[in-house]
Amino acid sequence: MSDFISANLKKLKDNKIPNPEIDLRILLNYSRCCENEIIFSNFKREQIDIKKFNSLLKRRILREPISKIINRKSFWKDEFYVNKFVLDPRPETEGIIEESIKIFNDKKAHFKILDIGTGSGAIAISLAREFENAEIVAIDISEDAIKVANNNIITKNLDERIQLKKTSFENIKDNFDLIVSNPPYLTQNEIKNISDEIRNFEPLLALYGGDDGLDFYQAFSKQINKNLKKGGYLILEIGESQLSDCREIFRDSGLKFIKKEQDLQKKDRIMIFSKL
Repeated sequence: MSDFISANLKKLKDNKIPNPEIDLRILLNYSRCCENEIIFSNFKREQIDIKKFNSLLKRRILREPISKIINRKSFWKDEFYVNKFVLDPRPETEGIIEESIKIFNDKKAHFKILDIGTGSGAIAISLAREFENAEIVAIDISEDAIKVANNNIITKNLDERIQLKKTSFENIKDNFDLIVSNPPYLTQNEIKNISDEIRNFEPLLALYGGDDGLDFYQAFSKQINKNLKKGGYLILEIGESQLSDCREIFRDSGLKFIKKEQDLQKKDRIMIFSKL
């Protein structure tokens, strides 16, 4: 291994950066000025733009996530543009896509989907990929998030399939066969204890769900009956300790609780309801 690789690996390790080898390889490849992918075993300094690399390395040492540095994050079957104005799509949120596929197993079916708090557009785009005839509306209250989602939607040639709106769910008058959302659900205490990588580089608007983390669910449960068609489904992401609270919140919503699903850490993460 070259002295350059060893020295920069040490910088990352000394600053307690998780997965330093992976991060260093990503930063090297994002700084490269050659066609071939860079690997440690045959690295040569002339393969990279040193000034660019040093700038990126400094950002990582200051705890900026790799995804925000390279403006890319993988989710489901795609890669998405992300920046500080949107939450990075997480693996646990893929449960929303998985459950949607289980419910609507005819991928050529014509039906309407609403994605609330679309952020980067990752959920809406992934559903559009899976259901080629679905009519999708994606909403967010953040103008900056809408710009990111629009970038991703246009890049993936889905602007004729996904209708993007800057609005809140209270203003939605249509009704849908499927409503999905990964809303803000962190509590006041959880916000106090999040990592610097999240606190400084992801939007609080997409994270903070009020003192108890339940603000969205309480407000939305009062409207969901108007927006969901009979026989339709609601799929929500929740915080790991919010299952019983959310079941209680939706008890008088006119919906039937179908099931919950756990993430890879065996934490309750997805709730599915239907309208009878």
